[in-house]
Amino acid sequence: MENKLNKKFGLITATCMVVGIVIGSGIFFKAQTILKITNGNMPLGILAWIIGGLIMIICSYAFSILARKYTKVNGLVDYAEATCGEKYAYILGWFITSIYIPCITSVLAWVSARYTLVIFGLNDPTTGLCLALSALYLIISYTINSLSPIIAGKIQITATVLKLIPIVLMAIVGTIYGFIVKVSDVATASILVSNFNTIGNSGISSLFGAIVATAFAYEGWIIATTINSEIEDEKKNLPKALILGSIIVVVAYIAYYIGVAGGASVESLMEDGATTAFKNVFGNVCGTILNVLIAVSCLGTLNGLMIGNIRNMYSLAARGQGIKPEIFKEVDKETNMPTNSGVIGLMFCAIWLFYFFIANLDTVLIKTYSADTANWIIRLLGTLDLEAGVYTVGWFAFDSSEIPIVTLYAMYIPIFAKMFSLTELSKIKRFVVPTLAILSSLFMVLAAIYSHKWGVLYFIIIAVIIMCIGQRFYRKDKK
Repeated sequence: MENKLNKKFGLITATCMVVGIVIGSGIFFKAQTILKITNGNMPLGILAWIIGGLIMIICSYAFSILARKYTKVNGLVDYAEATCGEKYAYILGWFITSIYIPCITSVLAWVSARYTLVIFGLNDPTTGLCLALSALYLIISYTINSLSPIIAGKIQITATVLKLIPIVLMAIVGTIYGFIVKVSDVATASILVSNFNTIGNSGISSLFGAIVATAFAYEGWIIATTINSEIEDEKKNLPKALILGSIIVVVAYIAYYIGVAGGASVESLMEDGATTAFKNVFGNVCGTILNVLIAVSCLGTLNGLMIGNIRNMYSLAARGQGIKPEIFKEVDKETNMPTNSGVIGLMFCAIWLFYFFIANLDTVLIKTYSADTANWIIRLLGTLDLEAGVYTVGWFAFDSSEIPIVTLYAMYIPIFAKMFSLTELSKIKRFVVPTLAILSSLFMVLAAIYSHKWGVLYFIIIAVIIMCIGQRFYRKDKK
C-alpha cells in the first residue's frame, strides 16, 4: 500500500465531472416536483431555476477563488482547514463523509433505478425491485471506481456527452413542437403558450419550495473538488472547471424546462413527469431511446458522486483524523485508490438508501413487514395501518435529497466569512464575492426552513447525533 493519490485527470475530465455530477437526475424528476410545488405556474418555476442557478454560480465562483490558493486532499475540506482551522475542517469533512454525499448518492441510485424500470414499463418507484436495483447500482458504481479510476473518468466524460443529448434535443425540438402544436383541434393557442398562460394559485411559499427543490438538481458541483489533488495543474484547471461547468448546467436546465413545457400540458407533466413530453415530441420508439439516455445520464451522475464518496474517509485519514486513520489513508498500489475508504463510503450509502425508502416514499417495502418487525421503524418514521395498507410519514422523516444539501450551504458561511481576511485578494474577490455567497447561502437556509418546516428539525436531531459520534474520533494531538 502507498499513501498518495497520483495526478490523473485533466481540465476536460474535471469540467465533465462538474457537469456530469450536476446534470443527470435532478432536472428530470425535480422538474415535475417544481411544477407541483408551483401548481403549474411556468414563469414562477423558471424564476426558481434562475435563482437556484445564480446561487450555484456565485458559490462556485467563491470556491474557485480559494481553489487557486489551496490544494491538499479534498478541496472543500482544504478550504475549510485553510480559512477556519483544523477543527472546523474535520467537522465539515465528517458531515460530508457520513451524511451529505452518502445521502445524495443513495438518492441518485434510486433515481437511476427508477428511470431504468420506466424503460420496461414499470412505473412504481417504491417497490422492493426498485430498492434492490438501487443497491445493485451502488455496488457496480463502487466496484468500477475502486478497481479502475481511469475507466471511471472515461465513463464520466462519455456519460456527460450522452446525458446532454436528451436535454439538448428536448430544449430545441420541444420548444419548436410547443409553438407549432395546438392544445387541441379546437384550441387557438399552442401548447407552450397555453402552459405559460396557465397561472396556478401560488405565492412566495411556492417560490421558496421550488428554489429548495432546485438545490438537489443543481447540487454536486462541490464534489468535483474532492479530486483536486488528482487534477493536473489543479490551481488553474479546477477553478475553470467549476465556473465553466456551472454556467453550462444553468443554461441547459432552463432551456430543458422550457422544452418540456412544449411537449405536454402542465396537468400531464405534473401527473406523469417528463416521460409524457418525450413520447409526445419524439414518438414511442424515439421517446424510449431518449428515456434510455436519461437512465444512462442518471448512472453517469451516480458515477461522479461515487468518485467523491470513495475518497471521503481518506481525506480525513490523510490528515490523521477520523476512524483508524492508519487504515483509511492506505492507497492500493495497483489501482491507486483508497480501497478501505471506499468500503465505508459504500456502507454509509447503503444506510441512507434504506432510510430514504422508508422515510421518503409511500413504499410497499415497509408494508411487507410484520407489525412486530417494523414497529421500531414505524414509531420513529411514521404510522402504518397493515390492514388498510396505509403508510403515513411521521416523526424523524425528512427529505434526504434536499435538507442535507441546504445544511452544507449553511456550513459554507464561515468559510466565505473568512475570505474577508484574505488581504492578498482584490476588493471584489475579498468583499463582494463572499458577501454575495453568504447572502445566497442564507437564502437557501431560510427557504428550506420555510418549505420543509419540521423536517429540518428532525434532520438536525439525527445529524447532531451523527456529528457527536464523529467528534469521538477527532484527535487534537494527531501530530
